[in-house]
Amino acid sequence: MLHHIKLIYATKSRKLAGKKIVLAIPGSIAAVECVKLARELIRHGAEVHTVMSENARKIIHPYAMEFATGNPVVTEITGFIEHVELAGEHENKADLILVCPATANTIGKIACGVDDTPVTTVVTTAFAHTPIMIAPAMHSTMYNHPIVKENIEKLRKLGVEFIEPRFEEGKAKVASIDEITYRVIRKLYKKDLTGKRVLVTAGATREYIDPIRYITNASSGKMGVSIAEEAELRGAEVTLVRTRGSVPSLVENQVEVETVEEMLGAIETELNTKEYDVIVLAAAVSDFRVKEKTNTKIKSGRPLTLELEPTPKIIDRVKGLQPDVFLVGFKAETELSEEELISAAKGQIGRAGSDLVVANTLGAFGSDDNEVLLVGRDFVKRLPRMNKRELAERLWDEIVRLL
Repeated sequence: MLHHIKLIYATKSRKLAGKKIVLAIPGSIAAVECVKLARELIRHGAEVHTVMSENARKIIHPYAMEFATGNPVVTEITGFIEHVELAGEHENKADLILVCPATANTIGKIACGVDDTPVTTVVTTAFAHTPIMIAPAMHSTMYNHPIVKENIEKLRKLGVEFIEPRFEEGKAKVASIDEITYRVIRKLYKKDLTGKRVLVTAGATREYIDPIRYITNASSGKMGVSIAEEAELRGAEVTLVRTRGSVPSLVENQVEVETVEEMLGAIETELNTKEYDVIVLAAAVSDFRVKEKTNTKIKSGRPLTLELEPTPKIIDRVKGLQPDVFLVGFKAETELSEEELISAAKGQIGRAGSDLVVANTLGAFGSDDNEVLLVGRDFVKRLPRMNKRELAERLWDEIVRLL
């Protein structure tokens, strides 16, 4: 591995470690994003090889992709039969062919089995034994052409997975690098949660004082979103109940709420209509709300006294609706010793029936890192300080073990 590749290799995660990805680049102007995309895949542990069409080379030089990946770039099929070396049926073949950014022309050729560029030849070679993902990029009128739509649907039925474009400025722009990377990881990452249905809450609730002012807290939602995305990457069917204003998420199924009552209602609806295997209540839920909210803006410039009342305890409702669900709660406190924090977590287990409690101090609110205790019915594990993405991975490792 080249030195400059070693500097970025697996710096974000090892979710793609040991995976060989062929980045097949057709002649779209969005090819200029492929250097960043290749580097991002490497940051998650992937080995990336590039195949380029002649038209792609008019937009981005092969040297750029050679630098980005640390591997030679295939620009033509020679006597070395590069398409077989990369995508043939053998033990050293690629784990994924990623066609990005895919033009209408290339999609049509793949759908019809036409092999007149290195890109289309590699894709044809990979069919039936290697996963293929396509990220389209073109003008929206081209994307909406009935034949293009027909070609996409034809390929979907043949097992090709499409990463939907973003529609902006009259264009079907290639999906963001973050989304493409997420989808690639979801395709290739371990699947120890396949067949499991998971519900996760994330973010800070809001309790309104008047139409524009509210009581809230400093939670960003990063922890809950990381937990939800980790579960989806591992194959679970995930519902993320996320508060308005929390960090965005790539989880496919999301429900947005604001208040505790809205969050409770969303959870009750889910539990009354679906059977869940795991529920992780990572949201920072308000403990109090204004007893009498006004419907008009309160005038400023004078003292104001608010009477607060307790909000419903969401975690106390869960086991009553689904007694057999594996319930993970969070417990955040200030100025407690470790023994006192463990005692508080054990109290939640006894009161709400939690199967696992993530206990920490409030220092993690809004930050990228966290340091927690995992408290079970008969064990305590202390985890070192780590970023929330890594913590989500460790948490699911523990849940899978307990399941």
